[in-house]
Amino acid sequence: MSIFKWLWKYIRKYKFNVFTGFLLIVFSSLLTLVPPYAQKIVVDDVIKGNSISLLTVCIIAMVGATMLKAVLKYALQMIFENVSQNIIYKLREDIYTGMHQMDFEFFDKTKTGDIMARMTGDIDAVRHFIAWVIYTVFENAIVFISVSVMLFVINVKLTLILLAVMPFIAYLTMRMGKSIRPAFAAIREQFSKLNSVVQENVSGNRVVKAFAREEYETGKFSLENEAYRQKNIAAASLMEKYMPVLDSMPGLLLAVILLAGGILVINDSLTLGELVAFNGLAWALNTPMRMISLLVNDVQRFAASAEKIISILSIEPKVKNSANATGRSEIEGYIRFSDVSFSYGDEEVLNNISFEAKPGQSIAIIGPTGSGKTTLVNLICRFYDCNCGEITIDNINIRNMDIGMLRSNIAGAMQDVFLFSDTIEGNIAYGVPSATMEQVKRAADIAGAHEFISGMPEGYDTVVGERGVGLSGGQKQRIALARALLKNPSILILDDTTSSVDIETEMEIHKTLKSFNKSRTTFIIAHRISSVKHADMILVLEDGRIIERGTHEELLGRKGHYYSVFINQYGDFDNIYSSDTFCGSIITAS
Repeated sequence: MSIFKWLWKYIRKYKFNVFTGFLLIVFSSLLTLVPPYAQKIVVDDVIKGNSISLLTVCIIAMVGATMLKAVLKYALQMIFENVSQNIIYKLREDIYTGMHQMDFEFFDKTKTGDIMARMTGDIDAVRHFIAWVIYTVFENAIVFISVSVMLFVINVKLTLILLAVMPFIAYLTMRMGKSIRPAFAAIREQFSKLNSVVQENVSGNRVVKAFAREEYETGKFSLENEAYRQKNIAAASLMEKYMPVLDSMPGLLLAVILLAGGILVINDSLTLGELVAFNGLAWALNTPMRMISLLVNDVQRFAASAEKIISILSIEPKVKNSANATGRSEIEGYIRFSDVSFSYGDEEVLNNISFEAKPGQSIAIIGPTGSGKTTLVNLICRFYDCNCGEITIDNINIRNMDIGMLRSNIAGAMQDVFLFSDTIEGNIAYGVPSATMEQVKRAADIAGAHEFISGMPEGYDTVVGERGVGLSGGQKQRIALARALLKNPSILILDDTTSSVDIETEMEIHKTLKSFNKSRTTFIIAHRISSVKHADMILVLEDGRIIERGTHEELLGRKGHYYSVFINQYGDFDNIYSSDTFCGSIITAS
């Protein structure tokens, strides 16, 4: 899509404002002709005729035209600035809304710094183009045309001399634009990389300090910063190859005008007043000519930024609603995987996964890191679509379910806990904004979070830092669990939810979860045997395959992989199997 065709989609809503602005530009530009013409009258008529009244009229005309032009200039600048602000407001919303429509694959492949660059620097380039470049180009075009007509009226020969150099300037401008556009695209790309480095360091500052890697990270930033500097210098160098020539053209032309015009005055082919007016009008042409290089620069910046924005807006998510997606409000939670396989690119993660989970059942998933546990539950949420096979919920293929409806019936406390910079109450009620304080407290109590929250000075009104800074890992996990429980979902996903809490706290959480999960389907991902022992079915994954399945007792009896994990965690089988500590840990959905 042409960048200007794309921009018109946003501008056309404000076409009346833009048209009004263009009319003001025409009037303002025509006022440019008044002072030079008044100077001609002063030289040719006032001085020769000693007419004070005519001199007064000329002075009033010059001052009035200048003041009116200033007022019109202010008005049209405000019009275009308001239009630009309205458009970039809509543009930001489109990018932000579109970003939320993207599937997980987009975020897997796109750096945060790239997205931030689109939302800030690139959008500002669009704003600058609308607010300043568009009206400046139009204004310069009107000035050029009107002044050129006036020059032809004064003297055709002198005007042709002045305009003879225009094709050369146009050629230089086109060459400059062709050379500079890739350079500015490279600048925007490097700016995104610089943003990514900063974002990563801000998010991971604790890791940087913990490993004393400040010097390394500073060096990494310096490399990207230097690359950004070099690309800007390279673009500036390209501009400087052309700008001295372009900037010198107006001065050379004026010298030619004085030479040729002086000869015409001497030969009585041109009056002195006409030469003065011609010189003044030629100076009026000076601004459009000098602005060419700057405008080309700004247009290239806009083009590079617009292409970046279009590229992100034109991405079609692979995971989206089908044309016949069902919008039923509730689901029971009967889940079936039938020969499901999934790959991240060329890397196979799940292979021929098949199982069933009935409403009210708990399914535990255990296996080594990288075996595909989290990917499996991500497919239930339809964060990704499986490559082959079928996933159904209540006998409906999830590809035929409305994505919003599907996810509204699922809640999860994921391995990577994210808390917003908000109050604890706000974080727990994130999925249910209308929840009462009593409901929030009950969810927190089930998650084992109420006691430590109540012990804080501000209680549930305590504001946690970005990503939960100031809370321990276990506290963050319990708040995330409370957030999931408050949603009261048909399907509950617990991904290593209690890995950062002590055994005693874990036991208490599992006991309360047992009664809470009677009517919902629960998936538990864990490394601790204590977290999965009481599940209705345990799936043991390895290299993306289910290598064992069954209850805790059945799997121990087979003495396979699950049995080995059990022995590694608890040592002597006979002693541990009968211990109260082991039997106390419960994680169940039935």
